[in-house]
Amino acid sequence: MRRAARALLALSALAGTSAAHAEFPDRPVTLVVPYAPGGAADALARLLAQHMAGKLNTSIVVENRAGASGTIGESYVAKAAPDGYTMLYDATPYSINPHLFAQMPYARTALQPLSLVSLAPNVLIVKADSPYRDVQGLIAQAKAHPGKINFASGGSGTVQRLAAELFRQKLQLDMVHVPYKSGGPAITDVMTGQVDFMFSTVAASSPLIDAGRLRALAISSPERSPRLPQVPTVAEAVIPGYEVYEWNGVFLPAGVPDAVAARLHDALVQALKEEEVRKRFKDLGAQPVGSTPAAFADYLKKEDAKWAEVVQRGNIRLD
Repeated sequence: MRRAARALLALSALAGTSAAHAEFPDRPVTLVVPYAPGGAADALARLLAQHMAGKLNTSIVVENRAGASGTIGESYVAKAAPDGYTMLYDATPYSINPHLFAQMPYARTALQPLSLVSLAPNVLIVKADSPYRDVQGLIAQAKAHPGKINFASGGSGTVQRLAAELFRQKLQLDMVHVPYKSGGPAITDVMTGQVDFMFSTVAASSPLIDAGRLRALAISSPERSPRLPQVPTVAEAVIPGYEVYEWNGVFLPAGVPDAVAARLHDALVQALKEEEVRKRFKDLGAQPVGSTPAAFADYLKKEDAKWAEVVQRGNIRLD
């Protein structure tokens, strides 16, 4: 009798838990973006939130918690209740920061991957009337004049910097890094010839390329970009296997119940299948993905290993 009573209590508790999960969500969900408003990650996060909300029958509030290369927002979500009501929309600096900061403000195990959302390549740009007509010409000049070619970025911890550093390391070039506070001023100085080149986002640079104000020499993805099909890849032009993406992905605080995480994952994947969403992502030079949590975790391990090596070899420090 006692065993039967215990079994009934266990079943009742399980049923209660399942019912609670089935009711999720019964209030608004918060999607934290650890970067400033107005950037590509923020724009894509807001679009995704809008369409996920429709799948979940609730509202999703996008909250920007910028600062410290994204670690402020990441730390906030890492310490949030693991109930599914707080999500993190992060990007590539998540994989770079642990190798730049002496100590991270949260444990990496405090966040669990939900899905890789998108992949966006960088494009190597020079000013429109630059003497460099192709990436081979830029490399030849750098080899002929060590230490004379410079490249811009939006800061030492950015993908722009790391993409150029990987490029420099693979070709054993002696070039000078010029960091800026953000990507916008860096692009402006490339246009005016104050710096020789930079790796920039397709979203930020393609309108200027189309307008004839910048010249694109190479793209950082393994395949050519549909947004810039005439631009060769770095891999096909000079460095086989070269691959750099600005990825976006969603994380949850570790410990979110499986049923709740599954509900959020399903809403995310379904939102990414909508034509309006896919078109907007592609307009911004991003490839929508929508992966399993396990596939995203595997991708993060590869990114972590790649950027750890680049940072160490380049002795890169935060500005």
